[in-house]
Amino acid sequence: MSAENQLQVILITNDKKNKEKAVEEGIPAFTCEEYVKSLTANPELIDRLACLSEETNEIESGKIIFSEHLPLSKLQQGIKSGSYLQGTFRASRENYLEATVWIHGDKEEEKEILIQGLKHLNRAIHEDIVAVELLPKSQWVAPSSVVLHDEGENEDDVERDEERQLALKTAVSEKMLRPTGRVVGIIKRNWRPYCGMLSKSGIKESRRHLFTPADKRIPRIRIETRQASTLEGRRIIVAVDGWPRNSRYPNGHFVKNLGDVGEKETETEVLLLEHDVPHQPFSQAVLSFLPKMPWSITENDMKNREDLRHLCVCSVDPPGCTDIDDALHCRELSNGNLEVGVHIADVSHFIRPGNALDQESARRGTTVYLCEKRIDMVPELLSSNLCSLRSNVDRLAFSCIWEMNHNAEILKTRFTKSVINSKASLTYAEAQMRIDSAAMNDDITTSLRGLNKLAKILKKGRIEKGALTLSSPEVRFHMDSETHDPIDLQTKELRETNSMVEEFMLLANISVAKKIHEEFSEHALLRKHPAPPPSNYEILVKAAKSKNLEIKTDTAKSLADSLDQAECPDFPYLNTLLRILATRCMMQAVYFCSGMDNDFHHYGLASPIYTHFTSPIRRYADIIVHRLLAVAIGADSTYPELTDKHKLSDICKNLNFRHKMAQYAQRASVAFHTQLFFKSKGIVSEEAYILFVRKNAIVVLIPKYGLEGTVFFEEKDKPKPQLTYDDEIPSLRIEGTVFHVFDKVKVKITLDSSNLQHQKIRMALVEPQIPGINIPPEVSDMDLNGSGRKKRKLDK
Repeated sequence: MSAENQLQVILITNDKKNKEKAVEEGIPAFTCEEYVKSLTANPELIDRLACLSEETNEIESGKIIFSEHLPLSKLQQGIKSGSYLQGTFRASRENYLEATVWIHGDKEEEKEILIQGLKHLNRAIHEDIVAVELLPKSQWVAPSSVVLHDEGENEDDVERDEERQLALKTAVSEKMLRPTGRVVGIIKRNWRPYCGMLSKSGIKESRRHLFTPADKRIPRIRIETRQASTLEGRRIIVAVDGWPRNSRYPNGHFVKNLGDVGEKETETEVLLLEHDVPHQPFSQAVLSFLPKMPWSITENDMKNREDLRHLCVCSVDPPGCTDIDDALHCRELSNGNLEVGVHIADVSHFIRPGNALDQESARRGTTVYLCEKRIDMVPELLSSNLCSLRSNVDRLAFSCIWEMNHNAEILKTRFTKSVINSKASLTYAEAQMRIDSAAMNDDITTSLRGLNKLAKILKKGRIEKGALTLSSPEVRFHMDSETHDPIDLQTKELRETNSMVEEFMLLANISVAKKIHEEFSEHALLRKHPAPPPSNYEILVKAAKSKNLEIKTDTAKSLADSLDQAECPDFPYLNTLLRILATRCMMQAVYFCSGMDNDFHHYGLASPIYTHFTSPIRRYADIIVHRLLAVAIGADSTYPELTDKHKLSDICKNLNFRHKMAQYAQRASVAFHTQLFFKSKGIVSEEAYILFVRKNAIVVLIPKYGLEGTVFFEEKDKPKPQLTYDDEIPSLRIEGTVFHVFDKVKVKITLDSSNLQHQKIRMALVEPQIPGINIPPEVSDMDLNGSGRKKRKLDK
């Protein structure tokens, strides 16, 4: 090789000793920073350098704010001896000076420790695993009822934070105090890349700026960038590098520019990233395991499978549904009894254990439904075609078939893999119309009527056992077909047929849960819903009491009964409000492995055992349940992971996380589309009901839009009104007007664009009138929205 063609080798290292050795041996060596700074053609790369502050020089640059984190060895000793506790740090969305740490321990004593104040939070970030020291009882505090967001203009205003901290400590009764602690060290950082916006420094030519994450639980991050002017008004991603003791905020660096704020694509991307929803297109490796088209049922597919194509099966779904998981049939048998079948798409036939398609579906865990986008768990060929039980095509199914008498009592249950041919794909409305129409007496309609009659009996039985009928204000948008902007917002109406389908899905899930648990007592994948601790219900009981109603919460049955009786003739909506509030008191339902737990009960459904079997196209849990059931009835073979309870337990952990995130992403999507809706609508005034009272605000629900929001009574730069908060009733007195939960008020809804990052729906009181509090009716649209470019916020 000639000399000029020789490759020049350079070493890039941040290790001092390595660099010295290389230089001694004549190898050109640079630190990462030196090398990147030498690439003069690409100055923007400098922004992506991690900001590595060395412990040694951090002290010179400012006074120390935080106490030192103890080394891991000391933390482990302390945890062992019991002087420290280990747990997950959960920052508060409502108050940046408060957090809780969930202590890891035995199931029985899962407890949380309250952390209050900047210095006690000691640089922990949401989801970090931390060690905490419990403070003496004399220093315990109560969770604050004040809403505080970090909106300081001056980035190092620690005094202001300390003053605000003192304001949190209000006189509270002894029983309100919670175990309180301080963070002494970090066991494991759980940082991720954060989406948000740049808050450009006021100092001209400055390279140092603060980044404000979209997630309010994450502190602002200090970054260095030369592109501040191009990044302003855009959504960007930033990574955290470290948090020195003398810095009010962590240090980080710029990673990626996502696009303009408020643009639908950008905001959807932010929302998916922020909720850790896997949404990249399926890889070639995954797609390679799909069946080749054209696909048809082969003789091999028919092994261990019953031919049920002759049955009058139909599906009932929301309009526009392409991923049809389930279909039903009902017919009279010669002995006078009824045969009812629930037929579920046989997804596990196509997704074989352990291949790339299976691994990707397991990772995603669930399909995520946003307002106008669906992030599929399985590729479209399966979700909308081969596994979708569309009408007039042969499809593979897993069937659960009961013989019942006319009182909906189950006489026999059997499970079989099958092939079906649905005779009709109906919407809930179409099915309802058939049931109600006297002129229709065809097979499908007769089948639907039979199903509907049985479903009513099943529902009555469930409710008698104590199943809860809770309420949530679900919202639907009507989209403009051209622009895809929301033009109308309505709360979803539920028909009898919704309930009909639901009853048989619940019954199938319970029947399958019993079967797989009988067969695999140690490794059945089940779903449970723990009963809430009594303290969760305090808010509901107090709120009902303020309207002279009694809500009993000792059992699910007594809660269900007292909710049924809590009627107020001159206030019909009160019952819905109570049910919405009751929903807020509930625990999260979770997947678990039967061999790792002994409490199987599902509180909300009042069922001793439950699982998910009926939606394998959109939930991975159901695929595992299908595999277990297939092995139980000898229709498919097992594999090692299916019978390993530790592996199954890990799958459950991921599924629980993915389901929770999907739920939050859906809410954020509704919030974003609600903002788009009000952006085009201007200012509106609507009736609302108070759901919660806080020390300085009321949280209201607007039934017309299923929209919730907060009306604040203390505004920056305005005289503070006289506020008196009473936690016992609960009530809030403002200048002589008293607000209780469930009171009716009138609010003005506007879109507030003053904060670039967090554009939000703002609510202000119109009625009752309180001098100095209500917004004057003459505030024009322009005053509120005239801040040039519209910025928006995804509130989670």
